Amino acid sequence: MQPHQIVSREQWIAARKTLMAHEKELTAARERLAEERRALPWVKVDKDYVFDGPNGKVTLGDLFKGRPQLVVQHVMFAPDWEAACKSCSFWADGLDRMVPHLAARDTATVAISLAPIAKLEDFKAPMGWTFDWVSSGSNDFNRDYGVTFSPEQIATGKPMYNFGTTKIYGPELPGISVFYRNEAGEIFHTYSCFARGLDMMNAAYQYLDLTPLGRHEEGLPYPMDWVRLRDQYEPQATKGACCHG
Repeated sequence: MQPHQIVSREQWIAARKTLMAHEKELTAARERLAEERRALPWVKVDKDYVFDGPNGKVTLGDLFKGRPQLVVQHVMFAPDWEAACKSCSFWADGLDRMVPHLAARDTATVAISLAPIAKLEDFKAPMGWTFDWVSSGSNDFNRDYGVTFSPEQIATGKPMYNFGTTKIYGPELPGISVFYRNEAGEIFHTYSCFARGLDMMNAAYQYLDLTPLGRHEEGLPYPMDWVRLRDQYEPQATKGACCHG
């Protein structure tokens, strides 16, 4: 970390106000973007997707739980894996505590993965997650919504992920998809995001972006190399006393 300029409190407040003006510009731009996102056209879902849940078969419509909106977290967990992707789990940790708040705004949430439901349940329990999690292993949902790729697709080397803008770097990739269900029971796909588009849903990253060190992922084999399942981080040595009795 490069040494920072040390200034008086008054000078710091002046600099902070300059930054605040830029932050307000970003806030306004973000609000305009959200309006554009809501104005996107929709695609009617014509396939009858049936998933495996902990209590049996469920349809895509069932996942709405009577609400008009559904947010799907595509969690990377292939059938032959013994655990879910640690990075997807990083996002899922945050999603779990949002479920009641989203439900209060007419929005259901669910995680969907290819792995068999027994594996999902075995992984979910020790993580303490309470959100709904179903298996798409018996249907084309993952492939249709751009998060699962065949060996043949990967072999082409062509960008197919993130609406054909990003090269496939594995058979399972992360994403979020949003659906709307009208009073007639018709379902529409309204939005999906992938890759860096997922950043805004990770509160931990947003907190790190407030700090002097930021995400400090420079020099790692890949940006999220540091991420672990939340119970697998090594205890950090105390660097100086933070409080006194």
